[in-house]
Amino acid sequence: MAVTVETNGVPGPPTGINVIVVGAGFGGLTAAIECHRQGHHVEIYESFPELKILGDIISFGSNAGRIFYRWSDGKVAAKMRAVSIDLSNYGFKIHKYDTGEVVADQKTPQMDPTAPVFNGHRGELHEIVFEYARDELGIPIHLGKRVVQYFEGEGKAGIELESGEKIIADLVVGSDGVRSKARTLVLGYEDKPKSSGYAVWRAWFPNTDMKADPRTAQFCENGDTFNGWIGPDVHFLFSTIKNGSDCCWVLTHRDEHDIEESWSFPGKLEEVYKVLEGWDPMCKAIVEKTPSLVDWKLVYRDPLPTWVSKEGRICLLGDSAHPFLPTSAQGATQALEDGVTLAICLKNAGKQNIPAAVRTYQEIRYDRVKAVQKTGETTRDMWHKTDWDKAKKDPKAIELPREDWIMGHDAQKHAEAVFGETVKKFL
Repeated sequence: MAVTVETNGVPGPPTGINVIVVGAGFGGLTAAIECHRQGHHVEIYESFPELKILGDIISFGSNAGRIFYRWSDGKVAAKMRAVSIDLSNYGFKIHKYDTGEVVADQKTPQMDPTAPVFNGHRGELHEIVFEYARDELGIPIHLGKRVVQYFEGEGKAGIELESGEKIIADLVVGSDGVRSKARTLVLGYEDKPKSSGYAVWRAWFPNTDMKADPRTAQFCENGDTFNGWIGPDVHFLFSTIKNGSDCCWVLTHRDEHDIEESWSFPGKLEEVYKVLEGWDPMCKAIVEKTPSLVDWKLVYRDPLPTWVSKEGRICLLGDSAHPFLPTSAQGATQALEDGVTLAICLKNAGKQNIPAAVRTYQEIRYDRVKAVQKTGETTRDMWHKTDWDKAKKDPKAIELPREDWIMGHDAQKHAEAVFGETVKKFL
């Protein structure tokens, strides 16, 4: 079926479908933007009272770049590239953890301008997408609105806010993260997260102290850089960005902490130093410049049996449906692919067939998401259990995977191509 999409902010013909999106992260914003492009009426509800430039580094592959590039004739992608890392000259250098020697020097593939990649500050990139949705497309974004309940029935769905107000629509999309209340309604039971057995310390800071130290100045004086040190059950990634003016690092390590209540804490440098004992001294030289850090426990969830509620009027998207490990470098990108696919399924099925559209969305996405999720574990294990003799003979064995089946995917074209055959199962 042909699909009309907006160009330059003008949406396709109105479909009459009303969508509520809960959560204004990258997944929720993309779902709303794509619904707008396909002619649906969409509004976002977000519990945070105001937009804050928070977080540290986030990555989007070229499969996300294709999506961003279609917004506002490439202008959104251009703004995002302007604050993203440029590794065209530097590449990615992978070091042996104890000696510091560079075992693999992975070149950066030439960038396709219509499918750019982005690595930048989560808050800065998020602000660009948020402002595009709110200011350019005019999508209503209601901040400071905490959802306490989801409900569906009689061909509608809705949310109840903390204030007691109820809002009704044809479809509610739960894209409010791993603790989404929509999960409980969709699954019919409380789904508890588990520790993955790993945690990451993460930090983002200006280059002032790095430049003052002759050992570390090299990382900030020659443009953007990306280095990784890999060792037994630990890996340390360090980047400089915005022409070397900002620094960020993440260190993944074993951790069996109880995550019942929270999985984000202020980090302690002395704990980081303990993990880095016996490592290349350069790692400590970088870490000691850090003014503050976050200790982030990596949550694991078994693949959900379904992302769609019983009556097909509520669905999960992004982390609500499928949390990713950072080593996949695909968590946010897969949420984007979800949003594109859902909007196209709704458009093609029409207002009379929303439950079929939503089940088709899950059918198109489910196996792909599961396969991409797995790459987070395989990349981590490849680095944490490195055979160094083999790596020295074949450096490609430890390079960061950039697989064509992931990066070359075009969520919009794929959804358009397979929708007609897939929806037959649900009509």
